[in-house]
Amino acid sequence: MDHVYYEFAALLFASAVVGAIAVRLRQPLIVAFILVGILVGPALLNLISAESEIELLAEIGVTVLLFVVGLKLDMHLVRHLGPVALATGLGQLLFTIVFGFLIATGLGMDWVKATYVAVALTFSSTIIIVKLLSDKREIDSLHGRIAMGFLIVQDIAVVVAMMVVGSMSASDGMDVEQTGMLVLGIIAKLAAAVVLVAVMMRYVLPRLMELLARSPELMLVFAIAWGTSLAAVGDVIGFSKEVGAFLAGFSLASTRYREAVNARLSSIRDFLLLFFFVHLGSQLEFAALGEELGTALIFAAFVLIGNPLIVMAIMGVMGYRRRTGFLAGLTVAQISEFSIIFVAMGIALGHVDDNTLGLITLVGIITITLSTYMILYSHKLFDVLSPWLKPFERRNPFREAEQAQEKVSQASVVVFGLGRYGGRLAAQLRASNVGVLGLDFDPEVIREASRAGLNVAYGDLESRDFIDHLEIDDVRWVISSIPDLKLNLNLAEALQERGFRGRLAVTVHHEKDADILKHAGVSKILRPYRDAADYAAEMICATAADAS
Repeated sequence: MDHVYYEFAALLFASAVVGAIAVRLRQPLIVAFILVGILVGPALLNLISAESEIELLAEIGVTVLLFVVGLKLDMHLVRHLGPVALATGLGQLLFTIVFGFLIATGLGMDWVKATYVAVALTFSSTIIIVKLLSDKREIDSLHGRIAMGFLIVQDIAVVVAMMVVGSMSASDGMDVEQTGMLVLGIIAKLAAAVVLVAVMMRYVLPRLMELLARSPELMLVFAIAWGTSLAAVGDVIGFSKEVGAFLAGFSLASTRYREAVNARLSSIRDFLLLFFFVHLGSQLEFAALGEELGTALIFAAFVLIGNPLIVMAIMGVMGYRRRTGFLAGLTVAQISEFSIIFVAMGIALGHVDDNTLGLITLVGIITITLSTYMILYSHKLFDVLSPWLKPFERRNPFREAEQAQEKVSQASVVVFGLGRYGGRLAAQLRASNVGVLGLDFDPEVIREASRAGLNVAYGDLESRDFIDHLEIDDVRWVISSIPDLKLNLNLAEALQERGFRGRLAVTVHHEKDADILKHAGVSKILRPYRDAADYAAEMICATAADAS
């Protein structure tokens, strides 16, 4: 048993060293950890003997990750983003399967192999996308929430596809009638599971969480136990562990303790996901890759370009700006680890050969690596490509622009960012009978502020296009409550270029930023921490003087 401990210690040390090099070179940690898996796996040094232990930790990591994903989605969000998530998810699946099949048959594959390849190309990695969006703090943005919606649609499709294939045998072939009945059975089971979870959400979990909240440590243990238990139940009754874990998190999403649970799970999630990426790298097969390189490049280009374009097209038709569609579309520019598993199931059933697995593995390596960089540098990439993406945006992107445009005419003050500081500022202005419009990129924040009676709309401070098209000629103050130097400089420049006659106030946390922004023409610098400390000191001094 000691050798397993030593192996884990060496693996963690190697991951830390390679991760540090990656950070120094400004490379994504995901790629670094996959490289560690390739290095220690059978493809190169073959140093891993504790495969089952690493795989177990990887599975628990995936469970915790998808539990957190479910935790972030409550019923209000599902109702709000359901149509676009469903349309985009199903549209992308249909597009990828149809055109993937046509490309595969055009390359000389028989229809069975072409079907497996086409279906494998539809699966995007929810695990990797959630990690990247979380690292960029975009999981709560509009494009992040839409992406999570259609990735969940994909995950359900993955479950259906793998359950259908897993029920077959090589001798049965692909019986259409039998397959159809199986799919209906799966859908019925999933519906029953959702109903059961809904009952738990309504009558059991709120009271249980109230009791557990008395001990934060116990609440954390319960969260992990609940996630792994529903993952195990989902696996036993014919779903995947991933769907079970997601439903477990979703069942707690409407409780008031979800943020506390999420905060405590974040570090555990990141640690366990290290083993997932190392395990993924160690399982990559390189034996049959050389002869499939040309074909893999064709399919990789299709996934990297075709999938984002179809998402952009669907979202453009539904009234979203090209920037939102582009950022959401990049999340489907790779295939998933489930693609490899799906093809491996086909090999076990005798439907396809080993070369198919080599092909999909190579496509996975290419798309996961390149899409990671595409997502990390998505905003810079959009700035470069934006002029060529205009066909993917309606003349009036009504879902984002129209609402803000209608409400800005009623306001004399516009506040970007409705967090703790910006939300309080907007509320106080409203209480003083000042016409104020609050803008935020998080749909859930907008919904909560609207319930509180604020005049709010979607607004993205990162989008120069959004700022340029916002009619604020009659607005007296534009206020940014977001203490980001780059965003505030972008806002100041945009307002100056359009000849804005009002005044601009921005929030800073560092004095060096204040100096830079003053030189950029900002009228008022807001310092929340310093101002609050000064006010508190004045209040305490006044109280002390009265007492004396």
